[in-house]
Amino acid sequence: MKNLKLEAALIMVGLILLGIFIRQGLNTFAAKDRTVTVKGLAEMEVQADKVIWPLVYKNLGNDLNKLYEDIKQNNQTIIQFLKEQGIDEKEISINAPEIIDMKAERYSGDRDTPYRYNVTSVITVNSNKTELVRKLISEQGELLKRGIAITSGDYRYNVVYEYTSLNKIKPQMIEEATRNAREAAEKFAKDSESRLGKIKQASQGQFSISDRDPNTPYIKNVRVVTTIDYLLEE
Repeated sequence: MKNLKLEAALIMVGLILLGIFIRQGLNTFAAKDRTVTVKGLAEMEVQADKVIWPLVYKNLGNDLNKLYEDIKQNNQTIIQFLKEQGIDEKEISINAPEIIDMKAERYSGDRDTPYRYNVTSVITVNSNKTELVRKLISEQGELLKRGIAITSGDYRYNVVYEYTSLNKIKPQMIEEATRNAREAAEKFAKDSESRLGKIKQASQGQFSISDRDPNTPYIKNVRVVTTIDYLLEE
């Protein structure tokens, strides 16, 4: 009889201890699971450090040999102008001319045009001298004095500005985004009467580069969002 009572008492004590351990384990698990996820944003305006500028002009005529000579002379004139203004020859490239035979064009509405050939020529400047190129774009009318009319409006030949020095500003922007995320997490922890713990998980996010606005494509907006999970402590 005594053995049965002793066994029952031991079982009871064991169940009590098991309940305590389970409760402590659940509390510990719950505490470990208490996290807050925050996002930190960093933005920076930068000047484009690369520009691609296509100079487009057209020639009309009936004699291909004569057109070829005119294009050759025009190309030399444009290249000379660019070099005089400070553009290096290695930054200049000449595209093959695009020739349209107006008499052979099936869908052309200009079959009665006095000119058979419509030739589009493109000289491209690819340079990191963005300020200089911007100045030249505004002064390209100077080429009119040399007998060349630069055309615009063709969506295929837009001026393109790029920012290529992202690696230089990445550390600074990640630091700022992380700091902003921590400030948000600390505010949440304070409001929830908790203490902010260590980082459980972090995701840097992707950098994006876009024009600041349509009117100033040479000014870029760089943006990054970091996502961080922080542990919360009692």
